[in-house]
Amino acid sequence: MMTLAKAQSFNETAIRKHIKILAADSMQGRGTGTEGEQMAASYISSEFKKLKLKPVGKTKSYYQEFEFKGGSHGEGTPGKANNIVGYLDNKAPHTIIIGAHYDHLGIGEQGSSLDANPQGKIHNGADDNASGVAGVLELARYYSTNKTREKYNFLFLCFSGEELGLYGSKYFTENPTLDLTKVNYMINMDMIGRLDPQTKTVAVNGTGTSPVWETLIKSLETDNLKVKTDSSGIGPSDHTSFYLKNIPVLHFFTGSHSDYHKPTDDWEKINYRGQADVLNLIARTIDNLDDQPKLAFLPTKAKPMGSRQSFRVTMGVMPSYTSDTPGVRVDGVTDGRPAQAAGIKTGDLIIQMGDIEIKDIQDYMGALGKFDKGQTIQVKLKRGNDIISLPVTF
Repeated sequence: MMTLAKAQSFNETAIRKHIKILAADSMQGRGTGTEGEQMAASYISSEFKKLKLKPVGKTKSYYQEFEFKGGSHGEGTPGKANNIVGYLDNKAPHTIIIGAHYDHLGIGEQGSSLDANPQGKIHNGADDNASGVAGVLELARYYSTNKTREKYNFLFLCFSGEELGLYGSKYFTENPTLDLTKVNYMINMDMIGRLDPQTKTVAVNGTGTSPVWETLIKSLETDNLKVKTDSSGIGPSDHTSFYLKNIPVLHFFTGSHSDYHKPTDDWEKINYRGQADVLNLIARTIDNLDDQPKLAFLPTKAKPMGSRQSFRVTMGVMPSYTSDTPGVRVDGVTDGRPAQAAGIKTGDLIIQMGDIEIKDIQDYMGALGKFDKGQTIQVKLKRGNDIISLPVTF
């Protein structure tokens, strides 16, 4: 039986403070292994120290150093970066891991910016992923100052190297600072700062990795926060590293937007009230499982979305992962790509590409593998109450 959730209070002012600091120009976009990222690491570790979290590892430091190779495909120069690891010891036999990545794209040199001319521009990454780190810090505050001691320990983890290929989380799971067989589950937060005030929907991935997730998460929906679930334990963020070690995972994500991987992802655009609602959902999830035994793990099948390498062409849109409307809602349009040239706009709903009907993100991904560079197709979309067709040249 589920327990009643304790009352949570996540302070919008505190969330804003963390994000403003981590996404400040002075941190130069927190590129992996850079001086700016080291400043971010110092800030996170100082917050862990204030909360009296314990370092867990071979040293008395919160830092776990690892090596990486730069560039978007690991073809760059090698360097060193750090995961930041803090432990809340409740003298329990099992531990809950709460994590987020704190690295971002630096000054556009990593090769994954969606800006037309990214070099030399600071990519502050307020949503991606200062929002997730603020979530870790606020949940660490909540559980370390809670008057009721939970029946699980907590490991708070901030990863580096995620943008380059999950380097930090992969390293941690291969070199854990605690026994992974004693981990109950892992919660990952990546881009939780831009909750759409209209749909109020958060995507929760990984609900198939344990029998309890789907029913529990759906039961915690409120008028302020709707949930769209996905069963797969594999996705483009750090929870994947833990799923591959047979650990139940949940990944929280409020959706893509036109500022994704651009210099315009700034702290002023964060929905702070919405992020507080997401943190309340996460805390309610954890609190409802406090009296439950260690969760059973279930393997899941990844959805057949294909890989970017298999796409012959690209549209240059950010598809919504939180929309339930049949079709693919456009959350953002990339400058200089075919969609922008054709006149596709943020908010449009793609319902057909050529002769292919588009009902969901899988249809959209599959369609991209069927067209050739230089080919022109008609893309049918819904804009408001109108159905229009635009020629798109790849």
